[in-house]
Amino acid sequence: MLVALTRAVPPSIDRCELTHLDRAPIDYARAVEQHAAYEEALRRAGCDVRRLPEAPDSPDSVFVEDTAVVFDRVAVIARPGAESRRREVEAMVEALSPHRPLRFIDAPGTLDGGDVLVTPGRVFVGISGRTNSEGARQLAGHVAPFGFEVIPVPVHGCLHLKSAVSLLPATAGNTPEILVNPAWVDRTLFDGFEVIEIDPDEPAAANVLPVSGCVICAEEYPRTRARLEASGFATLPVPAGELAKAEGGVTCCSVLVRDSSL
Repeated sequence: MLVALTRAVPPSIDRCELTHLDRAPIDYARAVEQHAAYEEALRRAGCDVRRLPEAPDSPDSVFVEDTAVVFDRVAVIARPGAESRRREVEAMVEALSPHRPLRFIDAPGTLDGGDVLVTPGRVFVGISGRTNSEGARQLAGHVAPFGFEVIPVPVHGCLHLKSAVSLLPATAGNTPEILVNPAWVDRTLFDGFEVIEIDPDEPAAANVLPVSGCVICAEEYPRTRARLEASGFATLPVPAGELAKAEGGVTCCSVLVRDSSL
């Protein structure tokens, strides 16, 4: 069973951390509606959606991805680069501990899950304003016993690595594919992947979520969606404009856990 761990949009989201965007008013009611549509898309993709306890006083708490990175045989609990977000981690520890052995990123390392792109045998880690080289080094130590190589990747112009590049669903017998904004990350660093570039008029469109063979993507980026569909991918578009004002994307709002015991 594939479980999607999510968390409600907090009423304090208008006080979220911002790095690359100017602060704009967030319509809380609309953000809640859009998040509900996202959770419904996860259900349509076959996920059992389970919410963590609400955290109304943690403005970024809806973005659960940044608190952990889940592998088949281990989960790594992150240490978010924004100090205000570190209290979000406890609920994820409680949610994952029955289902995976846990490893932890410790100070002075910082790691946001949004900076971690897991691919077969390789884990790309964005070195960004939220994730440092020590966090990447610790992650490498945690996952090496499970056969993963960690590759640090410089990120510029955006918040996280997965703002700039996402893995697409596996296609039997084909080279793995990624969706990339080449203005924010060097596509040549991803040797061995087929690359689909986003439409240049939709710079934030590279953040998509592969689930059960389909691609959950933001409906605000129809040109990039058309490129994905032209390449043979089935898409599930969701409204994501309000959370985008908080520098959030579709990967940010869930942590996926596949576990036969769930």
